[in-house]
Amino acid sequence: MLNLERLRTLDALARHGSVSGAAEGLHVTTSAVSQQMAKLEREVGQQLLARNGRGVRLTDAGRLLAEHAARILSQVELAQADLEAQRGQVAGELRLSAFPTAARGLFPTALAALRADHRALRLRSSELEPEDGVAGVVRGDLDLAVVLDWYNKPMPLPDGLVKAAILDDPADVAMPAGHRLADRAEVGLEEFAEDEWITWGDGEFCHEWLMFTLRSKGIEPCVGHRAGETHTQLGLVAAGLGVCIAPRLGRDPVPAGVVTVPVRQQVRRHVYVVWRADADRRPSIRAAVEALRAAGEAVTARVSG
Repeated sequence: MLNLERLRTLDALARHGSVSGAAEGLHVTTSAVSQQMAKLEREVGQQLLARNGRGVRLTDAGRLLAEHAARILSQVELAQADLEAQRGQVAGELRLSAFPTAARGLFPTALAALRADHRALRLRSSELEPEDGVAGVVRGDLDLAVVLDWYNKPMPLPDGLVKAAILDDPADVAMPAGHRLADRAEVGLEEFAEDEWITWGDGEFCHEWLMFTLRSKGIEPCVGHRAGETHTQLGLVAAGLGVCIAPRLGRDPVPAGVVTVPVRQQVRRHVYVVWRADADRRPSIRAAVEALRAAGEAVTARVSG
């Protein structure tokens, strides 16, 4: 009989591509990964790993067994989901992630409601950028991830994931209080062609969206500063160092000396939650989606009021 935990270790190695990555994904030590693989090799009587420089790679037998392991683990996930659905109990461990402003704007309300309503549910949350959250769900390191895309630039999702909308999040332009457009009721992005922009890190989905959007309006943006966290960007705006896009979710309080003005073209982020299709029937997944939607409705009412 093949040991399920050892197959899980092999699957993690195949997905992460390294012993250290598998150990991090499984929340164990690298030594534990090596021990599990050594035991699995003895069980099957074949070499599954080979040295590759300073790392390791899967042998042909290792890749073959890893493909079977992925299918077996998916079937186990389905069986667990069906059993949970039959019991109808919201219990066990639920691992969630959200990008920073969603973690600040949605998680406190949603996770507190889940803990109050379902005492047998253990919640584990983390703050991750959308791409990392999606990857964590695909790998099985996470059960759900709150992610986003923009009104004019969807984020592609891998096959095998299910998603549910949480809210549409309006975004404004944040500028220093003394900016020439600070007293306007609304602005167009093209009016900032000569301004210095404060944006996200190079390669991040939101940074790529901003570059795409400004260039589609004939603007070659001047990027002066980069910061992944909204309040860091707003702090730089308060210091008079540029302007930035400021979505409303998780934004308050806005620092003194910063003015936010709505964008005439209604710039919006679509915020949604994703999970694996083979876990779709788990009551804990359904309960979490409902709690996130309720938190999203409360945010929508607040930012629209």
